[in-house]
Amino acid sequence: MGRMFEKRKHKMFARYDRMAKQFTKLGKEIAIAVKMGGENPEYNPRLRVAMQNAKTVNMPKDRVEAAIKRALSKTEGDYEEVRYEGYAPHGIGVIVETATDNPTRTVANVRMHFNKSGGSLGKTGSLDFNFTRKGVFKISKANLEGKDLDEFELELIDFGLDDFAIDEEEVYVYSGFNDFGTMQKALEEMNIEVSNAELQYIPNSYVELTSEQAEEILNLVEKLEGDDDVQNVYHNLN
Repeated sequence: MGRMFEKRKHKMFARYDRMAKQFTKLGKEIAIAVKMGGENPEYNPRLRVAMQNAKTVNMPKDRVEAAIKRALSKTEGDYEEVRYEGYAPHGIGVIVETATDNPTRTVANVRMHFNKSGGSLGKTGSLDFNFTRKGVFKISKANLEGKDLDEFELELIDFGLDDFAIDEEEVYVYSGFNDFGTMQKALEEMNIEVSNAELQYIPNSYVELTSEQAEEILNLVEKLEGDDDVQNVYHNLN
């Protein structure tokens, strides 16, 4: 069928792989939320966020329901949330969030990725000085149509607004870690649909590298993100 078909097929399969990874990640997040706060999203803010994020990436409703059902099953093992910290080559700090039913397997895999890439796994807390955990809410501009964004920003200060950013299509609302739930509730009460909401590790400073050096870091990040136990990877490469 020719090279163009092969190229399209490669892109298609890559997109399917990304979707499958997203669905697996969200399935674990839903399961953890149910285990912690029950199956009713009305009384479980973490589950409510996870289900909204699943809706945003078009995760099928039956997969969401299956994740909830598995979490309620007594035969289903619990996922443990474990954070790993280390350094990639050239002094780049990397935080890896995982959800695993086998921490021994997970730490071995994460360490292997660091070692093979010329980096090293460190102690938990070793990167606390370089990252701050914040709530990040992504809102489509279409969902804020008719709103004065300057007024909207001022309105959110009372609910723990830490930063506010706008690009061509999205508005990003940042809150402090302890204000995540307050901000989530405030946006819900304003009837503002959030495209994505999560706690992220935001670098306090960034490191500039050459394109060749940056490629080394991005290769490591790609390998970590491809691991089934890894939920999120953060780094301070600019």
